[in-house]
Amino acid sequence: MKILFNIGDFPVHLFGAMIALGILAGFYIMLQEAKRKGLNKDKLMDLAIYTVVVGVIGARINYILAFNPSYYLQNPIDILKIHEGGLSIQGSLIAGTIFALWYMKKKDIPIWRTADAFAPAIILGQAIGRIGCDVFGVPMNKSYFWGVEVAGNLLHPAQLYEAVLNYILFLVLWQKRKHIKYDGQIFMMYIIGFSINRFIVEFFRSNPMVTGNLSIAHIYSIIIILVALLFIPWLKKSHEKLQSTVANDTTSWNMDWRNTGVVIAATIVSIMLYYFFHNVL
Repeated sequence: MKILFNIGDFPVHLFGAMIALGILAGFYIMLQEAKRKGLNKDKLMDLAIYTVVVGVIGARINYILAFNPSYYLQNPIDILKIHEGGLSIQGSLIAGTIFALWYMKKKDIPIWRTADAFAPAIILGQAIGRIGCDVFGVPMNKSYFWGVEVAGNLLHPAQLYEAVLNYILFLVLWQKRKHIKYDGQIFMMYIIGFSINRFIVEFFRSNPMVTGNLSIAHIYSIIIILVALLFIPWLKKSHEKLQSTVANDTTSWNMDWRNTGVVIAATIVSIMLYYFFHNVL
């Protein structure tokens, strides 16, 4: 993994630094939404911190079980070497969602209103964090100018593909958040949208194949989308009237050009940082 700098004998890796930046940005967005929705910010901050920890554990466990179980059976001590890479974002999503639902029920936190507050924050954090990832895509068939040269091979910048798609999804969720028809709608849009993003990007990555051109990550995405689509009718029926105390305009959706410009600028900066980190440093 690429090292940015060292603090004494402790190396600060690019991926870790970008994940930390993504978490901080996500926390900021979540707190802004919590305030707008009249939610308890202290409770949500605790929930966010615990969920991040559980998400990392879930990401590691899923990577070990789904992508390389035989290696870790032979080298169990390497299970703890998270700093060397080996995290599955879909494992993090599944583990984090299950834990968050349990925690919110236990602490009497409004589940779906809170989930809607978290969704834009999560996808923004994922977009930022992905810039630091050093798991590149498969070799390009042609020499496209946006390719990344690694060990003499021109590879697809799969991390950048996913980051840009995640920024787009963040913008959609951020624009839509004030125009929902039921609590939980933004979270369901996130679940489905991110799974579609990952399904697309997976064609440019190299992962264990299950059948034909479909990898294990493709299968995860399909399952998550199907579960979400099956769950939405129940969610609509259970929340025919918004449980939120904040007013929502369910009929109109005017583009917020200021926020759109900010997201576009952030995307451009991320692209520049990606090529600087991976092509220059």
